[in-house]
Amino acid sequence: MIATWARGLARHRSGRLLAALTGIALAVALVAALGSFLTASKATMTQRAVRSVAVDWQVQVQPGADPHTVLSLVARTPGTRTALPVGFAHTGGFTARVQGSTQATGPGMALGLPDGYRARFPDAVRTLSGSSTGVLLAQQTASNLHAAPGDTIGVQFPGAGLRQVKVDGVVDLPQADSLFQTVGAPSQSQPTAPPDNVVLLPATTFAALTRGATGVTTQIHAARDNARLPADPASAYSAVTGAAHHLEARAAGTALVGNNVGAALDSARQDALYAQILFLFLGVPGAVLAATLTAAVASAGGERRRQEQGLLRLRGLRPRQITALAGLEAALIGLAGGLAGLGIAALTGRLAFGTASFGASAATWSVWYTVAFVLGAAVAAGAVLAPALRDLRTATVADTRRQEAVRHPRSPWWMRYGLDFALLIGSWLVFRASSGNQYALVLAPEGVPSISVSYWAFLGPALLWIGAALLLWRLTLLALTHGRPALARLVRPLTATLAGTTAATLSRRRRPVARSVVLLALAVSFAISTAVFNATYHQQAEVDARLTNGADVTVTEPPGAQVPPTAGAALKISGVRHVEPLQHRFAYIGSDLQDLYGVRPGTIARATSLQDAYFAGGTADQLMRRLAQRPDNLLVSVETVNDFQLSPGDTVNLRIQDARTKSLRTVPFHYAGIAKEFPTAPKDSFFVANASYIAKATGDESVGAFLLDTGGTHQRQIADRLRRQLGTRATVADLTQTRGTVGTSLTSVDLAGLTRIELAFAVLLAAGAGGLVLGLGLAERRRTFAIATVLGARPRQLRGMVLSEALLLAFGGLAGGALIGWALSEMLVKVLTGVFDPPPAALSVPGVYLALTGAAAVAAILAAALNGVRGSHRPAVEELRDL
Repeated sequence: MIATWARGLARHRSGRLLAALTGIALAVALVAALGSFLTASKATMTQRAVRSVAVDWQVQVQPGADPHTVLSLVARTPGTRTALPVGFAHTGGFTARVQGSTQATGPGMALGLPDGYRARFPDAVRTLSGSSTGVLLAQQTASNLHAAPGDTIGVQFPGAGLRQVKVDGVVDLPQADSLFQTVGAPSQSQPTAPPDNVVLLPATTFAALTRGATGVTTQIHAARDNARLPADPASAYSAVTGAAHHLEARAAGTALVGNNVGAALDSARQDALYAQILFLFLGVPGAVLAATLTAAVASAGGERRRQEQGLLRLRGLRPRQITALAGLEAALIGLAGGLAGLGIAALTGRLAFGTASFGASAATWSVWYTVAFVLGAAVAAGAVLAPALRDLRTATVADTRRQEAVRHPRSPWWMRYGLDFALLIGSWLVFRASSGNQYALVLAPEGVPSISVSYWAFLGPALLWIGAALLLWRLTLLALTHGRPALARLVRPLTATLAGTTAATLSRRRRPVARSVVLLALAVSFAISTAVFNATYHQQAEVDARLTNGADVTVTEPPGAQVPPTAGAALKISGVRHVEPLQHRFAYIGSDLQDLYGVRPGTIARATSLQDAYFAGGTADQLMRRLAQRPDNLLVSVETVNDFQLSPGDTVNLRIQDARTKSLRTVPFHYAGIAKEFPTAPKDSFFVANASYIAKATGDESVGAFLLDTGGTHQRQIADRLRRQLGTRATVADLTQTRGTVGTSLTSVDLAGLTRIELAFAVLLAAGAGGLVLGLGLAERRRTFAIATVLGARPRQLRGMVLSEALLLAFGGLAGGALIGWALSEMLVKVLTGVFDPPPAALSVPGVYLALTGAAAVAAILAAALNGVRGSHRPAVEELRDL
């Protein structure tokens, strides 16, 4: 009997089985793909964090301790690949006599590097010119002294006097911030910037020159075996932090560990947790939607399934046998859909990422694929088997012969109790709480292995999604129940004299119609919210890169260089549309030292992007006009306004170095607005003022940087040409280079892959929600069309009835989905503010993708409608006989 039933399902209910199988396959594929990718992404974050570190540990030898003993201790620590001693000495200044002029700089640092250091730590030092061994001068120091390889410079060591050395090469220190950190000090006590003047000496030369000098210390630089670290960044962070603490405990006060690899993993673990959050925010709704689609597909044939169940009961089948038949259908759908979904996931991984496992390990890949398959089986059981069991318990044979509207005359329970309104109110309350200024979605205290997420913030979008769907369901039911006259007038051009009948049919079938509308709206809202979030994130990543770099190409002059604004003319090479000078000074407000940027208000916007979101108290144009109209106006950062309790119009006295007297001079300004962000400026405290006023007050018009506009093209090529032209005299950075340095692992790898998977599935879900449910619903109504044909309905009128339902579904689903998607996008971006840097002023809408999604949904609906129209053309007697 079971085999006969299975053959009958395959022969006569193949469309219903394939539709349900498609829903299961989408759910399984989405979970398997996203789960495998999430795990692989975390491992990628760990690898990227580890590779980004030049020196894993900087072990500071404490005063009075023996460096050789500490070196031996570090070398014997499990996991240490290599360890070398490095000397650090403070210098009183540098001097050089080049081409008849003497140049001098302020204090700096001298380092003593042992033989083989460059080979063991290849990323710590980068050669720019000259030899890669011997006495190496940092690029900025060489620029300050106008020195080049072959020149002789003087280094002043406190307690040892002036020592002369010959420069062998000029180098760059890519990770100078960590190299010159204060080991053991908290982050707020670290130097704000590395020293400007640095010389690297061979260890023997360093020992000879610093004999008798004060302020000489030793660090042990260690490279760790990070290949055995756990794949998860949080676990890897705990492992390296524990190892560092263990070394400090064994050192018994003789050494402190500067854990650079731990700091990198600390940032990566936050990125990993944000990737997990995005998986929950953006991925789980897709899996839920696919499961809901399967349930809707199954319920589309629910009427016929109940009638078949009643017929089987009349013919004497026992409930256990009927349950077995329903279980067979659920098993067929679950098994075939699960296998198809795993195949789709593997194919997606192969095409998009080059491997079916998405880069995850075999064990992790197997776990996620197993979880997804079990989930698919559970969805199949819930969609097919559970309704059959419910009908067996609650419905009589007579009930199975009645239509749904007759069996359920009352409104759904959630409508009677107003659950949709309660969910929307709850969503608003959670959103208000989770989007407050002091709210942190991810909490990762520095130096603490544990990391926490406020998962209750997920309630806001989740409640909005569910509540808005139920509200749309309510509105659709109300419109179809009480709007029959208006509906009849709307469909009259398509159905002619059957307009009233069509309206009555839609009203009688209001529950399945409302279910179809809501399902399409949820699919469209999922596509919109995912696409808008993705586009907004990439928009803000580009904004962050522009803020950091300043413009398409930025030429930064070394501190103290007297470069006039007219020097920008030499930078206007082929491909450069505009060169904008930007002053960079330092100014004291009270005892607080901050960056001061001097701009030309009328032309600054020609070289860089000034968004209104960067400012408060006026738009970007308004505040630039204020600086131009009153040169002593000043834009102040939010932190400074709060710390000094400033009000608009207040006089702000800044102390700035006067170029003529070399002493600090008090210069009055007037507070005119807030600058929250500014190109090349730090993220905390700074000032923006009129460059001409600063030059007049200090007697110095020298420029700190030049911002170059290239029209957004050929930035790398232009930057390379300028580097060859300028040599070591200035630092050239282009936007393409900065994108890679400011982007986190979440930016460059995970979010792109996550959304690439989700956007593809969103299109499929929208098309499935629009076409599958409508197509199956029309297929189940062939009897209605056959009877209408017998009663005299013409093909044109039957076609109008089908198209009327299709148009109602398309309009209601797309319009409702657009509204829900817009609200979800606004909420997601606000709740996930921590992902964005800086926060967006407005959402970015990917019009092409949304148009493609809408077109796919409409095409699926039209295809289902045309198939229904074609089916209505069969002879009525033949159709009734088959049914």
